[in-house]
Amino acid sequence: MIIRPAEDRDMAAILGFWNPLIRETTVTFSSEEKTAGGLALMIAQRRAAGREFLVAEEDGAVLGLASYDQFRSGNGYAHCMEHTVILSPAARGRGIGRALMAAIEDHARAGGAHGMIAAVSAENPAGIAFHRAIGYRQVGLVPQAGRKFGRWLDLVLLQKIL
Repeated sequence: MIIRPAEDRDMAAILGFWNPLIRETTVTFSSEEKTAGGLALMIAQRRAAGREFLVAEEDGAVLGLASYDQFRSGNGYAHCMEHTVILSPAARGRGIGRALMAAIEDHARAGGAHGMIAAVSAENPAGIAFHRAIGYRQVGLVPQAGRKFGRWLDLVLLQKIL
């Protein structure tokens, strides 16, 4: 497995495992599916700001992604980042998420980031457990922060000092 920057050729694979999570789960609160154009724009904007969007590839197949950006706008938050990590079903439980997170944390640290935030749906206990296992600690709970499938969803905030 290799971890590398995402490229245009990766868009279909990324959309193939990200959009089902948007459509079918509360792992993400968004109900708007990603498009190749929107994803390319997101990647370009993050890179222009000094951030990164990485993928894990094995035998030519993209198995997961990790990316990050500033946690909140404004210069007071310039050293606090928030990440996204998403794995294809075939990648789960194989250490690929850990490898992606290590790479994205290293990139953020090298760029001057001090802390990384994980904003995880309270209905995603595997995501919360994953983050705790890699050194994140819960720093907050935002009740009814989002709404999807006609119901309110709580958001768990976890943080790691880099």
